[in-house]
Amino acid sequence: MTEKEIDFQELVRQVIHPRSGAVATFLGTVRELTNGKRTLFLEYEAYVEMAEKKMRQIGDEIQEQFPESNVAIVHRIGRLDISDIAVAIAVSTPHRQEAFAACRYAIERIKEMVPIWKKEHWEDGSYWVGDQLETTCYPQGKPILGGQEND
Repeated sequence: MTEKEIDFQELVRQVIHPRSGAVATFLGTVRELTNGKRTLFLEYEAYVEMAEKKMRQIGDEIQEQFPESNVAIVHRIGRLDISDIAVAIAVSTPHRQEAFAACRYAIERIKEMVPIWKKEHWEDGSYWVGDQLETTCYPQGKPILGGQEND
C-alpha cells in the first residue's frame, strides 16, 4: 500500500529473473467516465495492515500455483486524479500463459478479498462505492460490523 505515485517500471524490475521468459503487468487506472457519469477524482481508503497481509497472501497463492513465478503488487490510497494508477501488478514466469493467468488471478483476488474502499467524486456529487467488487455499498465508507456502521 502506498500514498505515493506508483512506479510500475520499478515493480517490473522487482520480478524480472533470469528464469523468466515473460512478465505480465496489470495497471488499474482512474477513468473519467463510468456509465456516462464524469468522475473528477477518486479517494481510496484501506485497512492497511490487513490489506498488505491479504496482498502477501495473494502473492503466496500465485507462487503455489505457479512455482517459478515472481509477484509484485502495490495499491495506492488517498486522492487519485484521472489516469493515475490505482493498482499495479507484475508477474514473471517462464512462459507467457502462466504470466497472464497469474496476473489476472491477482487482480481478481484483490477485488475479492483486500479491504480497500473507493469514493467516487463526480461532477454532481460523491458516493462511497463500497467493496472492490462493488456488490456492497458502504455509504459511510466503511463495512458494517455486527450490524452497526463504522464511523
